[in-house]
Amino acid sequence: MARVKKGVHAHRRHKKVLRQAKGFYGRRKNTYRAANTAVMRSLRSAFVGRKNKKREYRRLWIARINAGARLNGLTYSKLMSGLRKSGIEINRKMLSEMAIYDAKGFAELCETAKKAI
Repeated sequence: MARVKKGVHAHRRHKKVLRQAKGFYGRRKNTYRAANTAVMRSLRSAFVGRKNKKREYRRLWIARINAGARLNGLTYSKLMSGLRKSGIEINRKMLSEMAIYDAKGFAELCETAKKAI
């Protein structure tokens, strides 16, 4: 059986990692060993970051809804409870957009929630 040499495959794998490490500081962009650990870490951080992004947006939406609700004499939890009881299903992203850009419509939702409480 012939001897298998892995030069081509190793070179391809190294090039792939070094391409991903483009823009890194110092030896992390030049040498495979340093670049590989940096790339693996950056990919792990990116995975975690995508999850955190959703968390952060939800927190932002809730803060905006709470601010709008307080302008209309409610708290966030009372508003959400009232909307649920009155059968209005609207997501937090749209509620926050309404609180910012459609204050009149948001005020009507708040009145509906107040009646349902």
